Amino acid sequence: MQIQVNSDNHIESSIRLEEWVRTTVESTLERYEEDLTRVEVHIRDENGDKPGPHDIRCQMEARPKGHQPISVTHKADSLAQAVDGAAVKLDHALEHLFGKLRHKRPGQNAVVLEDQDAVNPDALLQEEFLEKEQEKEAQVG
Repeated sequence: MQIQVNSDNHIESSIRLEEWVRTTVESTLERYEEDLTRVEVHIRDENGDKPGPHDIRCQMEARPKGHQPISVTHKADSLAQAVDGAAVKLDHALEHLFGKLRHKRPGQNAVVLEDQDAVNPDALLQEEFLEKEQEKEAQVG
C-alpha cells in the first residue's frame, strides 16, 4: 500500500511529518494492506494564519483494488486530532465496504452450512418477528 501525503502552504511539510502521517495510516489500516493500492492524505489549515476552532482539515482517500475510491474528511483543532480522526473514519468506511463484500460472496470469511437439512437462519428471524407481531396484536386486541 502506497501512502502519499500532501499539505497546503500553511502547514509546513517535513520528512518527519510525512513519516508520522504514514505510520498513523499504516497502523490504523494495516488489516487492509493487501486490499488497498494507495491512500492519499491531504492536510490543510482552512483559516490560514488566522486561529479558529476546527480549522485543520484532513482528507484521506483510499483506493481499494477493483473498487471505487473511498474518501473521508475530519476537521479538528490540531493536526494530530485531524489525522487520527480521518484515519479512524477511513477504517470504519473500509470495514463497511469489505463487510458488505464478504456477505455477498460466500466462501470468503462467510459461514457456509454443511448440513442440507439445517434451518435457514433468515427463516428463524422471520418466524421470531411474526411471533412478536402476533403478541403485540393480542395485547392490543
